[in-house]
Amino acid sequence: MPGYSLVLGNKNYSSWSLRPWLVMKHLNLGFDEILIPLFRDGFKEKLLEYSASGKVPVLKDEGLEIWDSLAICEYLNEKHPEGNLWPKEIYAKAVARAVSCEMHSGFFTIRNDMSMDMRNIVEGFIPSPICQSEIDHVIKIWTSCRERFGGDGAFLFGSFSIADAMFAPIVSRFTTFQIPLKGVAQEYAQTILNMDAMKEWTEAAKKEEWVIVPADYG
Repeated sequence: MPGYSLVLGNKNYSSWSLRPWLVMKHLNLGFDEILIPLFRDGFKEKLLEYSASGKVPVLKDEGLEIWDSLAICEYLNEKHPEGNLWPKEIYAKAVARAVSCEMHSGFFTIRNDMSMDMRNIVEGFIPSPICQSEIDHVIKIWTSCRERFGGDGAFLFGSFSIADAMFAPIVSRFTTFQIPLKGVAQEYAQTILNMDAMKEWTEAAKKEEWVIVPADYG
């Protein structure tokens, strides 16, 4: 088994770091965690020691550096095909990749207005019209994927996939900002929150003492 290292940001705030971490936990991989507190003195220089991108997460594997959450997940899928990180059926796989890429490159208002912060609960949050439209779209994705491809499983495509890892931080954001959910979307969000790995990450996040101003990290 290769000796993996995963360079992370603060668990309370770093949504991008959470995604490959969940995938690695799902695969039962042993790996070292290198946590770099973001927006502290010297953090940029520290990040550049691990990757020319200067961003988290970074996966290190036998001298190779892979950055970007989705690229790391794809790499792990190639190295560990037994993990079935994408659905096997061609149409389900295509949709899983599409919604994962959309999550990766979209939903900017949710990111800006609803920063991940697992230690807090925000009272009285009222989404802007644009933010609400993105929330509604996320709920539509969850509901559609579960109803079309979920079968007897509890995740978007039945069993856990990269798509679930990509949307896990949104579940956390919805929890922090108390976004009302019902039906299939509520059940799916609870499935993510009930994952042992998600609980482990959340507990570690709540123990962190670093504080970042939302405007810093989005």
